[in-house]
Amino acid sequence: MPSTPVPPLARIVRGSGPGLLLAHGAGGSARDNWGPLLPDLAAHRTVVAPDYPGSGDTPYEPGEPTLDELADRLVATAVEEGLDTFDLAGYSLGAAVAVRAATRHPERVRSLLLLAGVAGGSARLRLLAGLAIDLADRPADLARLMLTVVFGGTWVDALRAGEFAVLQEALNSPVPQAFRQQFRLAAEVDVRAELAGITVPALVVSTTEDQLVPPSQHRSLADGIPGARLAELPSGHLPMVERLPELRDIVLQFVKELDA
Repeated sequence: MPSTPVPPLARIVRGSGPGLLLAHGAGGSARDNWGPLLPDLAAHRTVVAPDYPGSGDTPYEPGEPTLDELADRLVATAVEEGLDTFDLAGYSLGAAVAVRAATRHPERVRSLLLLAGVAGGSARLRLLAGLAIDLADRPADLARLMLTVVFGGTWVDALRAGEFAVLQEALNSPVPQAFRQQFRLAAEVDVRAELAGITVPALVVSTTEDQLVPPSQHRSLADGIPGARLAELPSGHLPMVERLPELRDIVLQFVKELDA
């Protein structure tokens, strides 16, 4: 029997030039995770940033997504936008998606940039993901957990009382429909065994105050990919919020080195 057609993913497309495909993290969206960097990236690349099912503007789909499915659908989105080959950047769960895409579609992926990425095999990450799933219907409690493990302690402690209250209120909102699906996937993925087969240039950005996806996960990615470089950023899991200028410099330097 013919397979059921897979609906296209919603996507942001910006800029011109060589292609750059962006993979977002669990519970986020293309705009949430990559939005602050899009103008700078689009100055150098044709940027394609899809939303996973149930995130951003892509409708929710029942069932449990697999890493293979997400990787294939992201690659298909880039191809739909006319990109035969592209650089690929992945954040958090998106780093594992990017690794799997490079493994399954090596003819298309020119380079990898992995930011605060999940490698797999972390019992602590599985525990935290399970706790986040349990709190998904309790936004205030989930917000307190996120304040504890998502943002870096140095950054949070430096907030004024009013800023802290605004941040807590912003986090106290309903989660995306696919929040549980994506956090379950983040808890279970493991791409460590396939890292040695990646042959493209790779940069791993480690957020050194990350309490959600700890630096040991980032180092696993850097150590496993032959020739990968490791850059460290003193930030929690959301460097696009805490350390945007420094993150921008690291990412754009990597892009310019690829062009050179």
